[in-house]
Amino acid sequence: MTNGKSKKSKKKLIIFGGLGILVIALVLIAIFGSNNEKIIQVQTEKVNKRNITQTVTGTGNLDPKHKVVITPQITGEIGELPVKEGDYFHKGELLIKIKQDYYIAQRDQAQANLEVAQANLSMKQANLEKLTANFKRVRKLHEKKLTSDSNLEAARSSYLSAKAAYEGGMAQVSTARAALNQQVDQLSKTVIHSPMNGTVTKLNVELGERVLGSGFSQGTNLMTISDLPSMEAVVDVDENDVILVALGDTADVKIDAFGDKVFKAIVTQIGNSAITSGMGTQAQVVNFEVKLKFLKFNTEFRPGMSCSANIQTETKRNILSVPIQSVTARNEPIRSKKKGGHRGSKNFQGNNNKLREVVFVVKNGIAKAVKVTTGISNDNYIETKSGLKEGEVVVTGPYRAISRELRDGSKVRVEKKMKSLTIK
Repeated sequence: MTNGKSKKSKKKLIIFGGLGILVIALVLIAIFGSNNEKIIQVQTEKVNKRNITQTVTGTGNLDPKHKVVITPQITGEIGELPVKEGDYFHKGELLIKIKQDYYIAQRDQAQANLEVAQANLSMKQANLEKLTANFKRVRKLHEKKLTSDSNLEAARSSYLSAKAAYEGGMAQVSTARAALNQQVDQLSKTVIHSPMNGTVTKLNVELGERVLGSGFSQGTNLMTISDLPSMEAVVDVDENDVILVALGDTADVKIDAFGDKVFKAIVTQIGNSAITSGMGTQAQVVNFEVKLKFLKFNTEFRPGMSCSANIQTETKRNILSVPIQSVTARNEPIRSKKKGGHRGSKNFQGNNNKLREVVFVVKNGIAKAVKVTTGISNDNYIETKSGLKEGEVVVTGPYRAISRELRDGSKVRVEKKMKSLTIK
């Protein structure tokens, strides 16, 4: 019995002893392992001088600079329509004619009314002349005391009545003449001529269709005449970018219908009024309209074609630059490149509440966070105005390392660039 208890005690001692050794080993690994700083794999590139062109992008459509929407001024049925979409017309050529029967009848009626008013006026004029002569004769007799006062007053009254009737007749003639002029004008509006040289880019009506005039409403949209050689690109530019655009800036325009072909253009107009979409939602976007004039007209351009534009707003030559992904924003203290840049020294730039642009410079396997001042950029590179020297090596990736993992003083290992394989 004693031997059995002794054996069990030895087993327990061995088990607990082993567990103790394991715990001690884990603690030692945790202590000494924590001192082994993580080495971060990175890609790098040298700081070099380059030419950088800053661009602003926009999307939109082609639209003629000069175009006219044709609407009738009177209501009626289309009697003549010598137009089809795509036809070219010179200024003054016939576009459309509305049936004139009704308007001719109205003009003739107005002409007849004028003639009646003129005849009545002639009669009133003759009567006025007769009564005027009679009044003068009676007045002379009255002066010689050869007629009574009552006869003079009667003659004067008849004269004044005739004069008033004559003046009323003149007003009737004027009214009738104005009505005739109005009907003649209405009749002339049944015929619509082209207001400019241009192409019918949109035709909305057919022969025999009844159209509404614009007298009391917007009127029927008959067609659109466009000056195609004045075609321009009208694109929307984000509110944050439009301040970079100036009149005369050059642009490369791509039109969806022409694939990757690039058309040169210049900025001719920058909108002052914002165009807002998605108002009041998280998807709200504020853009400004920018118009671009093509340097060379293409006869295949069509109104409404979708396009995109890269507007070159500024170019700088032979300037220090780094890959755009190398620049990140950090708010932890940054070691100055001056001697003595340790925590607590005057060369240690520390302000945890302020974001600053930095790049990580690699030297002897150590990444140092360097504050930089940036300038213009393109799709790939960004100007560095201060903080870097030509030939220094900066971290270009991966994104995870630049944005989160790297710290000032981190140990790094530079990944070798893979050589491209050439298949023979």
